[in-house]
Amino acid sequence: MKACTHLAVLLATVLAFRADRKIFAPPPAAHAKSYPAHESHDDEMVSVAIDPFDTPGKARIFRINYREKGFLPIRLIISNDSDQNLLLNDLRIEYITVKRDKIEPATTDDIYRREAHPKQNLSAAHEKVPVTKDTDVVETVDELDQAQFVANPVGPHSTCSGFLFLDIGGPAAPEAGAHVYLAGLKIGRKELFYFDIPLEKYLNSQPGK
Repeated sequence: MKACTHLAVLLATVLAFRADRKIFAPPPAAHAKSYPAHESHDDEMVSVAIDPFDTPGKARIFRINYREKGFLPIRLIISNDSDQNLLLNDLRIEYITVKRDKIEPATTDDIYRREAHPKQNLSAAHEKVPVTKDTDVVETVDELDQAQFVANPVGPHSTCSGFLFLDIGGPAAPEAGAHVYLAGLKIGRKELFYFDIPLEKYLNSQPGK
């Protein structure tokens, strides 16, 4: 009961500071085809791109150094050039490593645990983290709420984007041979063919990588 009380206080505190929060403002997303690491299904009129935020310059948009904590931020961009809504209710995403390990995007709770108390479980963190305006936990929850990819429908002739945080160990970096697999995208009742995007497409576009 006490842990639930602390959780309620934490959530109330996050809401209380929404008014003066720092707005998360990534650069505007372009059409998915404009990114080096993309795959287009021209017959289905849908394109998907991934854009790792693996350099200090790109990662400056975040207040948290996710890579130091073992998370690789990857921006997911989906462009729908069809005349119908693209539905993402059944979207499945996996990061497949060179060793063929399959990693799903981290949840807010996963990142919260790592940020607050890496060696404690979530309920223990709620017990011991002081909840104040300056607490990193509050700011972490707030930033993730704004940054993470949300599987809302993508309207006709529009693009949506958001961030995936992949727990691949630290310091996290994209690796040649890994790829991002997406399935479950639908237009109406029709499920689209899966997307499989190699990280190498991104790495080959980056001098020095």
